[in-house]
Amino acid sequence: MTTTSAPSPAVKEPSEGPASSMPKLLSRISGQNISLIGALILVLGLFGVLNDNYLSLSNMQVIAEAATITGLLAIVQTVVIICGGLDISVGSQAGVASVVSAMVFTSTGTNAFLGMAAAIGVGLLIGALNGLIIVYGRVNPTIATLAGLAAYKGLAQLLSDGRAQGYVLNNDVFIFLGRGKIAGLPVMVWILVVVAVAVHILLRYTDIGRNIYAIGGNDTAARLAGININKYLICVYALIGIVAAIAGILLTARTGSGQPTSGSEGLELKAITAAALGGAALKGGKGGIGGTLLAVALLGALENGLTVQGINSFWQNVAQGALLVIAVVIQQRRSGERAVGLPN
Repeated sequence: MTTTSAPSPAVKEPSEGPASSMPKLLSRISGQNISLIGALILVLGLFGVLNDNYLSLSNMQVIAEAATITGLLAIVQTVVIICGGLDISVGSQAGVASVVSAMVFTSTGTNAFLGMAAAIGVGLLIGALNGLIIVYGRVNPTIATLAGLAAYKGLAQLLSDGRAQGYVLNNDVFIFLGRGKIAGLPVMVWILVVVAVAVHILLRYTDIGRNIYAIGGNDTAARLAGININKYLICVYALIGIVAAIAGILLTARTGSGQPTSGSEGLELKAITAAALGGAALKGGKGGIGGTLLAVALLGALENGLTVQGINSFWQNVAQGALLVIAVVIQQRRSGERAVGLPN
């Protein structure tokens, strides 16, 4: 004989208010991002105490503008890392685009749009070339883009004869890009926000994004599932070239001329550091744009603080290298992977 229990009385769900929604909001923020927020608050507080002008609105805008170019490159670096690759040549790509945008601008009767279109076209070709070398040349992404780092830097210097090219600050379009504001925020920051939102939506809410995560997580399983890995890799590197070109155009607008190396050198290290600090696993399959942007803000705040305090700029490189090592160590510890050469 079976018995059935009487149905329990319905329990009225508590209405969701600010108190109940806060835990849900916090649950969506990863531990990595919480750590970055804490570190950012610490850096801002420390330098704010050391210098009264550090937390001023004008200096915050300086930090935001300076971090924009790094942020754009860090966003696409995050995408390629999630996909299981790496691009060490992003800084050199931005340098080529900067030179091309200024040279075409000055040689076509100061047509800003032609200069920008040419830069984006060159960026697309360079990015796709990286992808083709990696896919069909079967070259490790690190080696392929390391070669690109040297080759594209040399190309920028050859095109410009090693000097800054053109002068663009007599053009309203470049002035607007480099120094204009919308709703109180620099145009450069708005461009970063638009790119970040677009890439975040691509990664989180489309089949393309899910396939990118799948390729980075397990490329064999992704291939068996019917994903065309070669096509995705080429497209991802082409995307890097386009966004690197946008960064190069903003570099031109910000400095007033095409820069073959000044302003673009070292951007690859910053981009990789920001992506790793933001939680992008260097073995692929994990990462997000939110964490990357927090890491970019942290690096920008730290760099600006060291500059404001008059600390030797060489220490900025030391700090970036240290942060990259810390990020990788944290990733290794969290993965539980055995250390190289050491017992479990």
